Amino acid sequence: MLRNRYRPIQLLGKGGFGKTYLAEDLDKLNERCVIKQFAPRVQGTAAINKATELFEQEARRLQQLGEHPQIPTLLAYFEEENNLYLVQQFINGQNLLAEFKQQGTFKEEKIWEVLLDLLNILKTVHQNQVIHRDIKPENIIRRSTDNKLVLIDFGISKQLTMTVTTSPGTIIGSRGYAPLEQMQDGKAYPASDLYSVGATCFHLLSGSHPGRMSEQLGNGWVSAWRKHLQQPLSSKLEKILDKLLQKDYQQRYQSAEEVLQDFSSPLPSPSPVHPTDAVVVTQPPSSLPVTLRNQPQPGISPAPVKPKVAPKKASRQNTNWRTRFLVGAAIPIIGTQIYGSVRYGLFPTNPIYVIASIPSGVLLQKTLIGREVSSVAISPDGNTFASDASETTSKLRNIQLWNVATGKQIRTLTDSGFVFSIAISPDGKTLASGGLYTTIKLWNLATGEQIRTLKGHSYVVGSVAFSPNGETLASGEADKTIKLWNIATGEQIGTLSGHSNVVRSVAFTPDGKTLASGSEDNTIKLWNIATGELIHTLKGHSKRVISVAISPDGKTLVSGSWDDTIKLWNIATGQEIRTLAGHSTYVGSVAISPDGKTIASGSFDNTIKLWNLATGEQICTLTGHSFAVISVAFSPDAKTIVSSDSDTIKIWRLK
Repeated sequence: MLRNRYRPIQLLGKGGFGKTYLAEDLDKLNERCVIKQFAPRVQGTAAINKATELFEQEARRLQQLGEHPQIPTLLAYFEEENNLYLVQQFINGQNLLAEFKQQGTFKEEKIWEVLLDLLNILKTVHQNQVIHRDIKPENIIRRSTDNKLVLIDFGISKQLTMTVTTSPGTIIGSRGYAPLEQMQDGKAYPASDLYSVGATCFHLLSGSHPGRMSEQLGNGWVSAWRKHLQQPLSSKLEKILDKLLQKDYQQRYQSAEEVLQDFSSPLPSPSPVHPTDAVVVTQPPSSLPVTLRNQPQPGISPAPVKPKVAPKKASRQNTNWRTRFLVGAAIPIIGTQIYGSVRYGLFPTNPIYVIASIPSGVLLQKTLIGREVSSVAISPDGNTFASDASETTSKLRNIQLWNVATGKQIRTLTDSGFVFSIAISPDGKTLASGGLYTTIKLWNLATGEQIRTLKGHSYVVGSVAFSPNGETLASGEADKTIKLWNIATGEQIGTLSGHSNVVRSVAFTPDGKTLASGSEDNTIKLWNIATGELIHTLKGHSKRVISVAISPDGKTLVSGSWDDTIKLWNIATGQEIRTLAGHSTYVGSVAISPDGKTIASGSFDNTIKLWNLATGEQICTLTGHSFAVISVAFSPDAKTIVSSDSDTIKIWRLK
């Protein structure tokens, strides 16, 4: 009991600087509230002082702005037993990211409503000389009682002077949603918040994450944002979004009032809904476990539905893809920033159950719900697979180990950092993970303990692969190089340089003598491991190469690219054998079955295609993923495929 008044009843989340609880206010007939406890677990006076400053700052902002009906109210801020506590209004509802995942992209009339609500909130925020600096769908909750939007998370807001400036090199805000002046220069203006509003609307309209757009295309995506839409917009809304998304803050709207003035003419009437616009879903009974989807249940017959007619050309942007080089919206900012019942996972929303199209001879064995999954790998014995994911109640990233046969979780490798690639050693004893934090971690699969950390990269590690004898690890880096490591000692034994852009995938030939690397410079390079010399440069893809795989006989290389194709190459000569075309957009992952007969390709069109390696003929298409398929892996017996999109992992059994 805090202050003989506030009684915590459930832990909602925790991070490096504190915990968040759902609580009851005994003085208000047990009305629910949220308690944030500042209890840092980090070392260092500077970090703690900064976190304390942000925590107190959040309380002051809520006190200043909480009179607005669409901003959480500060109920109390106090110190007790050497801990700081912030008590605030509990917002029961669903944030817009969860709403988007449940209902799909927003129609134009819904975006007008979002704009109107947000702009009226920001009008008050800016009039009080405050800049939010982290507006994004996760920080906007639709309150269940009145459907009004509530702006949350003022933990990094700043008092407005002429401009707000943070220390150079400090990232404040979320990548893609925060404008250039905020991310690069640490400066923020009211126009910076308005850019974030525009980026939020773009995400909800297109399904394309602005953070991943920034990573893939740089800041240039804002000049061509229309190309990524899935639906036409009125010229009026296009004009408003154009001005909100200007790169130069001086060219944007300078205040929320200016944007609202462009609302003066009547809003467009809602567009009539075409029958093919309907989303076809089935909802299993609430008693079914949330962790399983698309599973036939004994004694339960699915409701009859009319299948949705698939478009001839799938949109490139209907992906919600967690790229290997940036997982999620942004690097977490200091402090615990958890609000809203849905974000807590306390009242989980009903997921959308997509009806899978499964060809004869294939069984969808399990569907597991993940969170920001970016990579999967199967152990050599075929019994275990690993995936990376984020914790729903904290800022940690974990690697999870699963039983292939049952789909049950075996073990969690905790706090692995933001992982973009994982690989399991040939003897099945070691797992390597590479990601955002410039290091590679080696794990003992049997115990879950971390063995060692390989240090030497200066940028993001996007791909890792073990040599066939398990003695060497290759890693591809965002600095355009590949590094080679001695697994036994952890020492770096070589660096391969030659690519002119990010290295996205690496793979060894079965004899361990050659390494293939796929890069965003649109090429694949073959390297002699013994000498470090470049053997061949394979040219033919017109866009970045995302994934490479080598056949068990060591003769054929398969590559997947953003030019929508898969190419087969002769490793000995470096010549292209054939091109496989069938996906309607980017190919993000390729794998070859251990028997050397089948290629599996995962695409941004949300499908997996199986191909005959010898003939290049398409065997079948597996549908059922709701987002882009970013990782595929075969079991050693070639009878199981594990695939992942950003939110689910699927286990397919090939009969």
